Amino acid sequence: MKLKFWGVRGSIPSPGEKTVRYGGNTTCIEVRTDANELIILDGGTGIFPLAQTLLKEMPLTANILNTHSHWDHIQGLPFFIPMFIPGNMIKLFGALDPISGAGPEHIMNVQLQYSYFPVREVEMKSRFEYVSIVPNQVFKIGDAIITPVLMSHPVVNFGYRIDCNGKSIFFTGDHEPHFNIYDPDDDGYAEYQSLIEEQRQFIIDAIRGVDVFVADSAYTLDEYSSKKGWGHGTFDSCIELAKDAKVKVLYCTHHEPTRSDDELEKVFAEALDRHAQQVGELDIRLAREGTEIVL
Repeated sequence: MKLKFWGVRGSIPSPGEKTVRYGGNTTCIEVRTDANELIILDGGTGIFPLAQTLLKEMPLTANILNTHSHWDHIQGLPFFIPMFIPGNMIKLFGALDPISGAGPEHIMNVQLQYSYFPVREVEMKSRFEYVSIVPNQVFKIGDAIITPVLMSHPVVNFGYRIDCNGKSIFFTGDHEPHFNIYDPDDDGYAEYQSLIEEQRQFIIDAIRGVDVFVADSAYTLDEYSSKKGWGHGTFDSCIELAKDAKVKVLYCTHHEPTRSDDELEKVFAEALDRHAQQVGELDIRLAREGTEIVL
């Protein structure tokens, strides 16, 4: 199995000289199974440069696993060139929205309106297939086994575990550690804390032992104090989760868009220093556009 980062920034694209080393595109990861099935994790702006490389593979089937419908994870989808070419199959997997009752087709139906985009879905030349998925309902794509896991975010967000012939990866999408909404002296505190611990253990078990863990580490500890509830993790929370799940390699991603590459390396180094005595053999890295990993 192989994976390649095409977009590692969060919230909004941030191109420019200060982000050139790690990249300014929003979330997109290419995964290739051992049988060369194409799986794409999220359709942020990074899916556009990915599309350029796929032109030599036509016709193709692209399996796009959407973590959630926030803008930075879908805004590149209308520019995914294989959608415009006859003979291609685009399969978009995503959550069934509990409020609207709509599945992942809603992501394209909303974006491909004339108010927002000049080409409607009916004018696309490829074939579309929408697959609504629910938490923990395992499915297969070729020789890969996919497990969607409900994470913590203000909208339904799936993390995805991908297992293929003894190798595995897990991508959180956007994830903030669950926190207690009650004060310690409130009657509901203990019961709610028990639910939090149960959910955290469930996520640990879902991630446990993966070869590559890609996690939302948008904030520093200081930043998080004013952004609690926004749905994103910290370097520290990701390191702790990776350590508890006994993963092999952690890639920190969803880089804060206002943070330059130099600043990113600085706060990352500070987080590593804080955990230097606890990580053991865990390998911790910053996700970078263009990085390819072969498992």
